[in-house]
Amino acid sequence: MVLVNKKMLVGGMLMIIVGLVLTISINDAVPVGQAGMTEEEVIDLLIAEQENEDYNTLAGILFGLGFLLVLISFGARKKKGKPTKQVEKKVE
Repeated sequence: MVLVNKKMLVGGMLMIIVGLVLTISINDAVPVGQAGMTEEEVIDLLIAEQENEDYNTLAGILFGLGFLLVLISFGARKKKGKPTKQVEKKVE
């Protein structure tokens, strides 16, 4: 039997799914330039490209945190029936 913290596992899976959906939707809406653009249009295009890259980075971070939660969820629950030992040290 595998020890799994179900709340952490579900939360991690949801974060992975949301991160993937955001990554797909962000990469679908990539700003595209055209020939003969004015200086102002070029600046707006560069800003839109930077925003798109930043959103993609945030979606990747969300995906990574979800993956870490899934990994942490395995073994995060204590075994039932085995009491923990308390070690006492004498201070002299």
